[in-house]
Amino acid sequence: MQAKIVKTEAEYNQTLSRIDDLMGALPDTAEGDELELLVTLVEMYEEKAYPIDLPDAVGAIKFRMDQQNLKQKDLIQYIGSKSKVSEVLSGKRQLSLSMIRKLHAGLGIPAGVLLQEPDCQRPPDGILPEIPEGLDWQRKALI
Repeated sequence: MQAKIVKTEAEYNQTLSRIDDLMGALPDTAEGDELELLVTLVEMYEEKAYPIDLPDAVGAIKFRMDQQNLKQKDLIQYIGSKSKVSEVLSGKRQLSLSMIRKLHAGLGIPAGVLLQEPDCQRPPDGILPEIPEGLDWQRKALI
């Protein structure tokens, strides 16, 4: 099978079948090189055909809470009062810029995820929206 860009579902399935045939190939052999190339081509196709959307901000916060065994009360330092934390996690309150800054700095949640509008989907090309260069997070203004 000659390796080529995977463009259709049929080509995708054929390539997966060939990958399955080559799974025992040793590195630095013709078969090993073919396997590596085909896996790369399948990954490229999957990124376009089956894109993974960014999580919403609340989902990302809940995921981080789960990872770090945090309770709602642990978010008060980032979001504000207990009631604000509850409102944010239930989707009744949107994150403010101050909350986003604190969650990003304190919990390491990517700012691009926190800045999304509710129900915002990943741009078609799969690239996060750019944050303007020179944005001073402390002053809330562009320099």
